[in-house]
Amino acid sequence: MVTVAKNMVDTLAASGVKRVYGIPGDSLNGFTDALRGSGIEWVHVRHEEAAAFAAGAEAALTGELAVCVGSCGPGNLHLINGLFDAQRSRVPVLAIAAHIPTSEIGSGYFQETHPQELFRECSVYVEYAADPVQMPRVLRTAMQAALAQRGVAVVVIPGDVALADAQDATITPVRAATPKVLPSSDELREAASLLDKAKKVTILAGAGTEGAHDQVIALADALAAPIVHTLRSKQFVEYDNPFDVGMTGLLGFASGYRAMENCDTLLMLGTDFPYRPFLPDQAAVIQVDLRGEHLGRRVPLKLGLIGDVGDTAEALLPLLTRHTDRSHLDDSLAHYAKTRTKLDDLATPRKGKQALHPQYIAKLLDEVAADDAVFIPDVGSPVIWAARYLKMNGKRKLIGSFIHGSMANALPQAVGAASAFPGRQVVALSGDGGVEMLLGELLTLTQNKLPVKVVVFNNSSLNFVELEMKASGFVTHTTDLENPSLAGIAKAAGLKGFRVEKSDDLQAVLKEAFAYDGPALIDIVTERQELTIPPSVKLDQAKGFALYAMRTLLSGRGDELVDLTRANLHQVF
Repeated sequence: MVTVAKNMVDTLAASGVKRVYGIPGDSLNGFTDALRGSGIEWVHVRHEEAAAFAAGAEAALTGELAVCVGSCGPGNLHLINGLFDAQRSRVPVLAIAAHIPTSEIGSGYFQETHPQELFRECSVYVEYAADPVQMPRVLRTAMQAALAQRGVAVVVIPGDVALADAQDATITPVRAATPKVLPSSDELREAASLLDKAKKVTILAGAGTEGAHDQVIALADALAAPIVHTLRSKQFVEYDNPFDVGMTGLLGFASGYRAMENCDTLLMLGTDFPYRPFLPDQAAVIQVDLRGEHLGRRVPLKLGLIGDVGDTAEALLPLLTRHTDRSHLDDSLAHYAKTRTKLDDLATPRKGKQALHPQYIAKLLDEVAADDAVFIPDVGSPVIWAARYLKMNGKRKLIGSFIHGSMANALPQAVGAASAFPGRQVVALSGDGGVEMLLGELLTLTQNKLPVKVVVFNNSSLNFVELEMKASGFVTHTTDLENPSLAGIAKAAGLKGFRVEKSDDLQAVLKEAFAYDGPALIDIVTERQELTIPPSVKLDQAKGFALYAMRTLLSGRGDELVDLTRANLHQVF
């Protein structure tokens, strides 16, 4: 007889699943044993949180179902942070959460939790298989939900149920469907009428523009509209785009903010951009999204359209009258050129052993990395530098924890990216706090022979938290990191370790590390006091910073203000 676990594995293999991320445990024995000889690779991580992040990264890059597993109780509970990230990023992940023996459920047994309740908030589907007769239907339903709704599906299964004989050994492959979704003809005509009447249109392009690059460019050309992109859409619309004016939001810069602030009509394409202060107050807003429930939840809409961005743009274009007044576009592009020049001027080397400017590190990373590199920045200051200095070209990829905003995402997501694309260059832009939080995953790189390049912005602090403190008027406190030699730790873990303390050494070290046929970590001493200027400085931020300066002086830490001024003079002059 075939066991339930064997039928589960066979169904996953038939559906194209290539690998499973996780840590073994007794409640998973039936499943992990069934993997032997199945053709599905077991990717052994050091922490289940990393397994979920890795699966989410694979799903984000391939668009296909990725799988992670956790043993009962604490094992699967560790998955939850990575699963929240996958759910909020809308990527298809299946999590198999093993459970305690069926006969012991409800008795307060060793390692007992209630996974079906714990995972409900971070999933599109979660179900408990209490009896072999429920399988394989529960598994098929979970896989279909993850693919159709682009989210996390969780199957909770006790170890004894997984080891039981399958009552139904049917193997039915589950594949994603590719429907064509369009607004109605009347809605398209209404959208065209509103856009024809507009004088100054700006497009805000989000992650939903994936695969619609040419259609969005054609739309911008017809509307004489500058294109502002979000961080998640950077890889999809930034390249080969004569209408690009950069980003807005907390990580963006002035030109993107200005192009939106000055428009009379904002066309939001495939974006659920959450930062309301960066959206225009007076503009008429037209929003296109596949998810009708997201229409208008950030700002009131003039018109909301449910549809795929590419298909909707194609259907809309023939209905539009080409805009001949291109002054708004020209003005926005000119402002972007000035802003881009200012940003590039900040990416300069420093003399001697002065801590390196993070802008310079990101600029050289962009120059040295491969044309098809996968970049994965940690949440915090590395995301800022990736957003501003990494150039996309249609082949490069940029993923991260851009909505959930979890610290320590870069290293485990790099595990998933490198596993899914062997031979492709994968670069993790890690903060020192981020890489140290899941430091054990360096061993995952060596054990699985994954040639990830981990670039550490080492400023001996939780740097982005410090920036938030300063903007709110707090004296920086509790953010220091007493770091050991991260290059030394990397070498002990089996990676090639490098330490950079001078700007003059960076380019050569990066080239050597990136050419190395194996995992490498580059530990770069980075300026701690570097300030990040948002595209629009609010009054409360200016007041907060002044309050921080005063409080810092009064607390006897005036030297910190001197260091801050010295580090940021290049941003003033």
